[in-house]
Amino acid sequence: MESIKELYRIGRGPSSSHTMGPVRAAKVYKNRYKEAKAYRVTLFGSLALTGKGHLTDVAIIEELAPAKVEIVWKKDERKTFHPNALQFEVIGEKESHPWLVYSVGGGKIVDDDSKDRKMELIYPQNNMQDILNYYKETGRAFWELAYEIEGDELWLHLAEVWRVMKDAISRGLVNEGLIPGGLKLQRKSASIFAKSRSLSGHAKTTSKIFAYALAVSEENASGGVVVTAPTCGSCGILPAVLKISQEHFELDDEKIIRALATAGLVGNVVKHNASISGAEVGCQGEVGTACAMASAAATQLAGGSPAQIEYAAEMGLEHHLGLTCDPINGLVQIPCIERNVHAAARAFDSASYSLLSDGKHFISFDVVTKTMNETGKDMPSMYRETALGGLSVFGDKDFVDN
Repeated sequence: MESIKELYRIGRGPSSSHTMGPVRAAKVYKNRYKEAKAYRVTLFGSLALTGKGHLTDVAIIEELAPAKVEIVWKKDERKTFHPNALQFEVIGEKESHPWLVYSVGGGKIVDDDSKDRKMELIYPQNNMQDILNYYKETGRAFWELAYEIEGDELWLHLAEVWRVMKDAISRGLVNEGLIPGGLKLQRKSASIFAKSRSLSGHAKTTSKIFAYALAVSEENASGGVVVTAPTCGSCGILPAVLKISQEHFELDDEKIIRALATAGLVGNVVKHNASISGAEVGCQGEVGTACAMASAAATQLAGGSPAQIEYAAEMGLEHHLGLTCDPINGLVQIPCIERNVHAAARAFDSASYSLLSDGKHFISFDVVTKTMNETGKDMPSMYRETALGGLSVFGDKDFVDN
């Protein structure tokens, strides 16, 4: 598997695949042809279909400024390797220097020269069973495996990841008003957090989880700085669970960083053996994976065993199987934001359930990961971040103002 640093990327929302990835590609291309006065960028497939809502064109134009940029939308043309494809060209020169690149999820990009090459695999473990075998052979925890492989450099990165996550929560709890995009969707985090103060017990804990997940998701939808965990569309789940766990158990940041490492291993297993791209496997690959990561982290923070951690992660992913990616108007708002909220609560519940067990269960995390991948590939493309099916086809016409 790759470095966990490849999974946790810091950048502006609202989409890791449709905003962060294309921006990264634009930066690479601009550095190659710095003297160009104008560029043409062609968006294919899913990038063209939902790019407007994800601000793909705006992000690319801003990155390539001050040069002029022509955006071409080819909604009906899908490249074979991945549905998120875009091509850069220089305009006004004898040679256009075309570069076809793919945004494959989580902000990562590959091109035709790199797509068939092996990823930089630094972990000898390739799946969850390998990680469990590591524990059985060494007695070391999941996070210790990450530290053994990646060392202090990873810990410094995770410290920055946690700082950005906390900042996103803090901003989201304060910011109010409409989320940009035209759906007239009001931010709810500040209101729910205020109401949580008058509650107690389980109701207080649950409402705070809701508020924290909303805070990050609303920041992401507004173009704020977030961490892919594993994507922008699912970025509110893990921070919310980590924040409530830290408060509940009175944990220091070192414990949270260790939990981030464990969650990163879980996300890496899915990324390595399936996909975290909504355009490729639907929202089950984004919110489902994030819920699995958060479930594992919460279980570790509550003192769970490796078997219980694996069980919690399995539940987090299993109970999102078949989840479609159908954002209304292509915006990372409806149903995305609420999905983050409920997945965060489900992660906490998965951890609680697994902690009541001995960790033994019938379906393994690796089986669920394989099943999720197969389900996603069998899912019609209209349900995979194209805004052509599911909830996305209704849009504003079915908005009910209560």
